[in-house]
Amino acid sequence: MTIVARKVLLGATLTLLNFSTRVNSSAAQEGTARQNAAAPNNASRIENARMESRHVAGTLAATMAEAEKNAASPMWVGYAVKAVEGERTICCGNYSDSRGEGCGRCELETNRDHWNNSSHEKSASAVKLEGGEQLIVLFRLQDRHLTRVKVASEDCVLDAGGFPFVWLADVKPAESVVVLGDYVRKENAGERQRYSLGNEALTAIALHDGAAAAGALESFVAPAQPEELRKQAAFWLGAARGKEGLAALQRMAKKDPSTEVRAHVTFALSMSKEPAALEEMIRMAHEDESGHVRGQALFWLAQKAGKRALAAIEALSPAIQIRM
Repeated sequence: MTIVARKVLLGATLTLLNFSTRVNSSAAQEGTARQNAAAPNNASRIENARMESRHVAGTLAATMAEAEKNAASPMWVGYAVKAVEGERTICCGNYSDSRGEGCGRCELETNRDHWNNSSHEKSASAVKLEGGEQLIVLFRLQDRHLTRVKVASEDCVLDAGGFPFVWLADVKPAESVVVLGDYVRKENAGERQRYSLGNEALTAIALHDGAAAAGALESFVAPAQPEELRKQAAFWLGAARGKEGLAALQRMAKKDPSTEVRAHVTFALSMSKEPAALEEMIRMAHEDESGHVRGQALFWLAQKAGKRALAAIEALSPAIQIRM
C-alpha cells in the first residue's frame, strides 16, 4: 500500500471515529434530556436512579397497589406533599426541629438510616423535584410488597442506589394520608421496632399538613387503639403538630385510661413548643391520680429547666414524694 493510500485510509478512519463519537454523545444527551424531562424539577433532588415520572392513575391507593404488584425487583416510589408548618429537617430517619444543620446526602439503600452531612453542596447530576415547603414521601418496594417508608426534607439529595425511581405527580395529601394510615393499622404499629412500617408510616402522616393528617393522628390516640400506637402518635402530636397537637395531648392527659400512656404524654408535652404545654405538665404534676405520671411530669419539667418549671418542681417535690 502506498503512503498516499495509507494517508487516505487513516483520514477516513479518523472521520468515522469522530462521527461515531458525535452520534454517541448526541444520543447520551438526548437520553439525559428525556430522563430530565420525565423527572419533575425544583427543590428535592434525586441521583443515582433510573427516573420515571407518572401521574396518579385513579386514586393513590390504586396506583400504589399496581406498583407493588409489578415490583419484582427493588424500586422506589416517591412524591411530595405540603409539610406541616414549622422549622425542621428530616433526612434518612434523622429528625431535627430546626433548620440549622440542613440536610446532606441521603443514601436510601443503606440498611440503617444514615445521614451524611459532610457537605451542603448539591450534586450536579441530581434531578430536582417539585418544591415549596414540601415533604418527600418515599416507598421502597421489592418482591411485590412494601419494605420501607421514608420521609425527607425537600433539600435532601436522595441517592436511590441505582434502582428505578418512580416519581408521582399531583398526589393529593388526603389520599396520601389514607394510604399511609392503612399501613399504620396493618403493620402492627404497637410493636417496638424502629423500622416497623407502621411507625414509619405514622411519622410520614405526622409531617403532612392539613386536616386529613390531623384527623388520622386523633384516631390513633383513641383509647381503643394499642397503647404503643397511642404513645407514638402522642410523641408526634407534641413534636410536630403545634396548637392542634397540644389540644389533643391535653385531652389525652385528662382522659386516657392508661397510666403508661399518660406518663408518655408528659414527654410529648415537653417536646411541644406551645407555651401552654408547660401549664399542662404542671397540672399533671399536681393532679394526676398516678404517682408514676406525676413523677414523669416532674422529670420532664426539669428538662424544660425554665424559671416557671423550676418553681413548679420546688413547690411540688415534697407533695409528690408524700403522695407516691
